[in-house]
Amino acid sequence: MNDPRKKNPTLGVAIFIVVAVLLVIGTLLFNAIRGKREYDETNEAPSTAAASAASAATALAAPASAPAAAASAASQ
Repeated sequence: MNDPRKKNPTLGVAIFIVVAVLLVIGTLLFNAIRGKREYDETNEAPSTAAASAASAATALAAPASAPAAAASAASQ
């Protein structure tokens, strides 16, 4: 009279597919972030000390009054 209900395997398959897709997306994101960090480590931007030294070297090479002197000479 009270026959046990058969389980529907569709729900289990759907959950398995969702979990598999989430694992694939997670793996792709993990690899992308790790690859970007490795790329950034190998191709670092110049450090701030090197950048400030380079800007100081260019400031010494061309005095600050040079553009003003060139502009006044051009207007004459």
